[in-house]
Amino acid sequence: MTRVKRGNVARQRRKKILKLAKGFRGSHSKLFRTANQQVMKALRSAYRDRRKRKRDFRRLWIVRINAAVRQHGMSYSQFIGNMKKADIQINRKMLAQIAVLDPTSFDKVVQAVGSAAKA
Repeated sequence: MTRVKRGNVARQRRKKILKLAKGFRGSHSKLFRTANQQVMKALRSAYRDRRKRKRDFRRLWIVRINAAVRQHGMSYSQFIGNMKKADIQINRKMLAQIAVLDPTSFDKVVQAVGSAAKA
């Protein structure tokens, strides 16, 4: 059986990990073993937090909409329920942006939702 020399392959694998660990502090960016552990941990966190970011933004939009709607004497859940009845299809991201950047337009949306609630 012939001898297999893995020097080049192993070096490339280690260089790839150390490149991913660039910017980590101390031995976390210099030594392969610790860098490998930290890279794996960082990749796990990145994967988890890409999903978490979506939840966090939705929560932020809901808080902003709730704050804007309460100035008109309505709760968030009433507002969303009446929006569905009025068949107004604006997503939470857009509603939050309108509430923050253009309050007069948001007032009109709230009025349309309020009139749908009475009808």
